[in-house]
Amino acid sequence: MENKHRLRKKFFKIRKENYFIITPNFFNPLINLIKKEYTRKHLYISSYYPSSFEVDTLSLFKTKISFKYKTFLPVISSDNKMAFYEWKNKDILKINKYGMLEPAVLTKKEVPDIMLVPLLAFDKKNNRLGYGGGFYDRYLNKYLNTFKNIMTVGIAFSFQKYHKLPVSKDDVKLNYVLTEKGFN
Repeated sequence: MENKHRLRKKFFKIRKENYFIITPNFFNPLINLIKKEYTRKHLYISSYYPSSFEVDTLSLFKTKISFKYKTFLPVISSDNKMAFYEWKNKDILKINKYGMLEPAVLTKKEVPDIMLVPLLAFDKKNNRLGYGGGFYDRYLNKYLNTFKNIMTVGIAFSFQKYHKLPVSKDDVKLNYVLTEKGFN
């Protein structure tokens, strides 16, 4: 089995070489799942601001979503902890120390109901290969004990699927992985 470092390099390259622009319809299976799973009309959805050939999650917000939601983006603090803060489409963003965009004005941090999670690779068991910082795994390991109903959805292209990813005890399995072909 390949180690995580080699797999990260491999899947960065694969994603860059095979990237394509998605349409908002990419998110229809997710919208249908949310309608089915959540009866309340107000939801907190965390996303990420796409970069480095990631699936354009901003397309979700171009769909005709029939429920009300607030959008949150991750912010990395100086002590390398991640938290989620509200962000609206026209709000100012700043570049953090990792080169990622995050909200410039921080309001009250919140725990999302639904987390759209970036990834480099995934497998049939919904294991995720992230970027190596452990931010999402640490966050989820902390908050899933208290907020057991956080829905985690990896967002990827189907070509990012790998047969069996190496997994450590701190890795958190996703509830779902959504690709252009639907759910994994």
